[in-house]
Amino acid sequence: MSCGRTSAQGYRSCPWCGVPLPTAVHPIGMTGQGSQIDFGWALAVLGPILGEGGMGVVHHGWLHPRGGAGVQPPLEAAIKILHPTFSQQGRIRDLFTNEARILAALDHPNVVRFYGLADVGGTSAIAMEFVKGETLGSLIERKGHEADARRHVSPGVRILPCLPFDRAWHYFQQVLGALGACHVLGVVHRDVKPDNVLLRTDGVAKLTDFGIARIPASVAAATGNLIAGTVAYMSPEQIQGKPPLDARSDLYSSAVMLFEMLTGRLPFPVEDRSDWLVACDHVQTPAPKLRTLLPQAPIELEMLLARALEKSPDQRFPTAVEFGDSFRIGLGIHTDRGWQAQQQLAVQAKRVATAVKLGKPLENDELRRARLAVSAAYVAQR
Repeated sequence: MSCGRTSAQGYRSCPWCGVPLPTAVHPIGMTGQGSQIDFGWALAVLGPILGEGGMGVVHHGWLHPRGGAGVQPPLEAAIKILHPTFSQQGRIRDLFTNEARILAALDHPNVVRFYGLADVGGTSAIAMEFVKGETLGSLIERKGHEADARRHVSPGVRILPCLPFDRAWHYFQQVLGALGACHVLGVVHRDVKPDNVLLRTDGVAKLTDFGIARIPASVAAATGNLIAGTVAYMSPEQIQGKPPLDARSDLYSSAVMLFEMLTGRLPFPVEDRSDWLVACDHVQTPAPKLRTLLPQAPIELEMLLARALEKSPDQRFPTAVEFGDSFRIGLGIHTDRGWQAQQQLAVQAKRVATAVKLGKPLENDELRRARLAVSAAYVAQR
């Protein structure tokens, strides 16, 4: 950028100097759909573009495994390719490979799975799980438009502004489960938002986009600690650049997301407002009370969400599991098999982290059973 700083993934222009970022194009030597990338264990064939961001493009693709007994069917995947402009910038490339390392370390049914990292044409590519469905962000937007249309047709009739609580909680507790495992493994996502939650058609939610998680200290210092996150969902301490961020920052962002799932709007709307004003609101302005926008909500839900949106990290829920348990107990929600499995996964993730630190062998059977229990429970509840 002209200001010499590095912008975050997802920005179309530099948030400091306003200079437009390069438009995402195909890397050197690649022609787009039909091109191939060698991941070593498999050859990827690129399909159409799924999305574009400030740092590159994501393709729908297929991984064709090499070797093994018999003919193996291709594996559907999402292929994320770093823009060649950024591949020459060490810090940005570090963020990209950092995402690959984190995804490789996580084995959770509510986190997109990692398939491989490749160097190609002077840049990098990540192959990860392809999730057939839509983002939580697109679901919120669609439900908001549907609610507006119903109000126009039936004026005076009370219309739910967005998602019913049961459906919102169905997705949200899966995100909490993913965050719970991430946090005990020492990973802070830093960009929890609806567009980074993929909803599979069978009702399973997948947390994605770990590109700015566990950001290197050198990168954070070079960008004033503002590289990570999306301002509409940032915690006050993240906005103020107070490292080190911990689990409570992600949980604040997730609470903003839950508020939006229920009301169809953000606590501090971004429309026609500068990022600076939104950031000031997160730091200084109390979040609006839930029942001003959702009068039918129980007072217990309003109070719990208010705690989750406290300005001070010390006044929020300390862990994702405690967040989920507090909501379940406070609202009288039955603890189902899905949430029990999420709790078990968090415990197992902690065991994994401890074993790795001590150099001990890992016992994977229990972890595998927990993963299957989570997936089965949520599919059965759909």
